[in-house]
Amino acid sequence: MSFVKNNWKGMLLCLVISIPCWMLGKLFPIVGGPVFAILCGMIITLFLRDKSSLQSGIAFVSKKILQYAVILLGFGMNLSVVLQTGKQSLPIILSTITISLVIAWVLHKALRIPGKISTLVGVGSSICGGSAIAATAPVIDADDEEVAQSISVIFFFNMLAALLFPMLGTVLGFSQTSGDAFGIFAGTAVNDTSSVTAAASTWDSMYNLGSATLDKAVTVKLTRTLAIIPITLVLAFFRTRKEKTGGSKVDFKKIFPMFILYFILASVITTVAVNFGVSADVFNPLKTLSKFFIVLAMSAIGLNTNIVKLVKTGGKPLLLGFSCWVGITGVSLLMQHMLGLW
Repeated sequence: MSFVKNNWKGMLLCLVISIPCWMLGKLFPIVGGPVFAILCGMIITLFLRDKSSLQSGIAFVSKKILQYAVILLGFGMNLSVVLQTGKQSLPIILSTITISLVIAWVLHKALRIPGKISTLVGVGSSICGGSAIAATAPVIDADDEEVAQSISVIFFFNMLAALLFPMLGTVLGFSQTSGDAFGIFAGTAVNDTSSVTAAASTWDSMYNLGSATLDKAVTVKLTRTLAIIPITLVLAFFRTRKEKTGGSKVDFKKIFPMFILYFILASVITTVAVNFGVSADVFNPLKTLSKFFIVLAMSAIGLNTNIVKLVKTGGKPLLLGFSCWVGITGVSLLMQHMLGLW
């Protein structure tokens, strides 16, 4: 009862914000519900003089609901399909993830960009945008403003990719009779699933390919999503080492991302069930709930974010996001050419 009493006001406010933002995300998928939710939260918080009665509920949504969203994301992962059809793109995926993380680390050092923002932008750019940021933020103990900044950067380059990549694919001479080449490119070089879907669907409609490109791109993207597991575990390990050398004792078990284990368990349940003949459609409500939880959490993060400060400090993170984006795009194209896929 005390949990409800302390948290219901903040949770209700997040819910009120997230429902229309969810619907807007459906109408404008190139932007997406999470971005609408962050923006609405940042605007609404400017008019809230006293958030003390709301704060505990907002904090619960921004932290715990975000983790629940990642767990439910696992129900969209059929590991058999992902590993079988995604292995063709695995060298490209590993190369793009590596270049993004290296660029993020180099610019973090060279431009003195805060480490947590560099990590979130690097991981978000290379793996799966908002979902990767949602999984990584609790592990590195990033605050809501750092999450909001990173999501904003990822969103900007998502939009550019969704709009520009179909034209780029045409200029580069990707096959217009098969969706494989552009599907692999979109699945490895575009950050967020919504933008991957937008770019691949555009290519399908441009060249009357049905859903061939979209199917390929989404499968490749799901393979990328699996990288959430090793990345979060490695970050948890490094955080433990760093804080120990800093003089404070940190128990790895306490910061171990348990929700990632539940994410893996959800993926295994889905895989086993589908292999035993259960329709994958059974898990669609949980996948939808996962996406809604991300929108819900982003509304809370927006409520905890100072939009003025965000704009003032946005230059370097944008440069970082641009550098990661260009690096990933270039490496994806190079690897595809080297492997004879384009």
